[in-house]
Amino acid sequence: MSITRREMCLLLAAGSFPATVGLEALATDDNSLPSATYSFEKLPVNTSKNAQFRPILKGKLATGESLEAHETTLPPGGMPHPPHHHVHSEMWLIREGTVELTINGTGHIMGPGSLGFVHSNDEHGTKNIGTTPAMYFVVAVGPGAGS
Repeated sequence: MSITRREMCLLLAAGSFPATVGLEALATDDNSLPSATYSFEKLPVNTSKNAQFRPILKGKLATGESLEAHETTLPPGGMPHPPHHHVHSEMWLIREGTVELTINGTGHIMGPGSLGFVHSNDEHGTKNIGTTPAMYFVVAVGPGAGS
């Protein structure tokens, strides 16, 4: 009987964990983020020369991934930082204003209700290209999220 490399990997992965470890066991991890709500009005505000940030949450999911979320307000023409890249993925949810999300050198215009997503290690940057403040939420997932 022959076995493919894919089948071998599946067998090895399946055999490397005790049968009792499953999603139920992961969901009871005391170090994971608990279910909660976060009132926008109660979020602390951190100010830099280019933006205001409201940290929302930061921690580990029951399934092991790091998760971080914050809200950013940029003045017209503002950028929170130069374009960069990192291991974790990020998602932007635009609440108000007009933001340009540049991904690997290509600009994408996003208005209220838009969502942008950047894959791990893709270079990206954000800029308020509108005439009013831009407000958006950022959700980062993966290794180093929130670092």
